[in-house]
Amino acid sequence: MHIATDGIVLRERAVDEFDSVLTLLTQERGVISAYARGARKPRSAIRVSAELLSYSHFVLFANRDRYQVDKADLNRLFMGIRGDVVRLSLAAYFCQITSEIAPHEEEAGPYLKLLLNTLYLLDTGKRREDFLKPVYELRLLTMAGYMPDLVACSQCGAYEAQSIYFLPQSSCLLCGDCLEQEKLREPVERLTPGILAAMRHILYSAPEKLFQFSLPEAGLQALEGVIQRYLLLQLDKRFDTLDFYLTMKGHTNG
Repeated sequence: MHIATDGIVLRERAVDEFDSVLTLLTQERGVISAYARGARKPRSAIRVSAELLSYSHFVLFANRDRYQVDKADLNRLFMGIRGDVVRLSLAAYFCQITSEIAPHEEEAGPYLKLLLNTLYLLDTGKRREDFLKPVYELRLLTMAGYMPDLVACSQCGAYEAQSIYFLPQSSCLLCGDCLEQEKLREPVERLTPGILAAMRHILYSAPEKLFQFSLPEAGLQALEGVIQRYLLLQLDKRFDTLDFYLTMKGHTNG
């Protein structure tokens, strides 16, 4: 059976001199693996369409849960990302965590839209890396079932408080008064009003308004740290692409 679908290449793994196994995020079937015969040949008709971050229209031969690429036509190539090592390493990290937690063999249109919108902003430079990273991480986690409860203090129901804390293991908030009464054995993150507002925006905003907020430099750095620690704690896994991005970012800033 042949199926046609739009998808983006999350990973390209060489299996011999000319063939590849692609990890794709598709709208209709989520994350799938597809064998791309001859994709690495210099004159292959699908070479560019089957590279990392290529968003393409694929014609796949499907046999049970196995797929083979019969044809691929490029929709978009993110050249602004490919030409910058920091952007490319961040995009590779986005692809790795997406491959890890996005639906497999299930409809995943919202995931594909989120990734494409984020890569567009990264590609065009309309949003900075340190803005896009926490937004993508937290929204992706939320969509995949790791949504924290940031509505109010989990004990007293206070929406605002003089001091408020995020519990990344319990995925909830505690105000300062309630925190003093708890004997916690888990990490605690103190949130400023601006960071809490940004996190609530990422969780609860409509897709078309997701990227429409701002924070000062220090606020962005703090937001990035809180959400990165939350992701690593919830997924209980290290990502080599994250380590590489942080290294490249440090070298560039240095």
